[in-house]
Amino acid sequence: MNRFILASASPRRKEILESAGYAFEIIVSDVDENITEELSPEKTVEELAKRKAMAVLRDNEDAVVFGCDTVVAIDGKILGKPADDEDAFNMLSMLSGKTHTVSTGVCICSKDKTEVFSNTTEVEFYQLSEETIRSYIASKECSDKAGSYGIQGFGRVLVKEIKGDYFSVMGLPVAESARVLAGFGIYGKVKL
Repeated sequence: MNRFILASASPRRKEILESAGYAFEIIVSDVDENITEELSPEKTVEELAKRKAMAVLRDNEDAVVFGCDTVVAIDGKILGKPADDEDAFNMLSMLSGKTHTVSTGVCICSKDKTEVFSNTTEVEFYQLSEETIRSYIASKECSDKAGSYGIQGFGRVLVKEIKGDYFSVMGLPVAESARVLAGFGIYGKVKL
């Protein structure tokens, strides 16, 4: 059986893969995540996912490596993780009452082949009062999340509707990834 490595420290990605029945190691890459060129959100996450996966593959050529990256975007502007509470407040205010996109890029690679793709989901927020935003920020949940929220946690009460893959919003489009992983001989509990 091939070694399977998740190149991510995200507890959400670990949980999603484990819940689908995958056995894997975690090795986090320490790559530069700065993108200097002007790319779409989809191309940005694909490039970052590829950088992360390829960095881990260099030292683990006997493995299949799975890298991911997720960004939130509104009106073409990419929102990363907030620098502080005020930054989180500004992001959540920008998302309030509007539809934004969440794009997750995936790179699955081995020494013989590389597959890169992205999945984009539309997320609509309810109109949020300043009190709601401040109370969500006080939960401390938003500090390490793209766009300053997590749909799987307290942030679920901010979301009015999604169109697309819920798990992609969490950071790993598991159903689509499972089909690509099968092409590398990696299976969870359900063999595709």
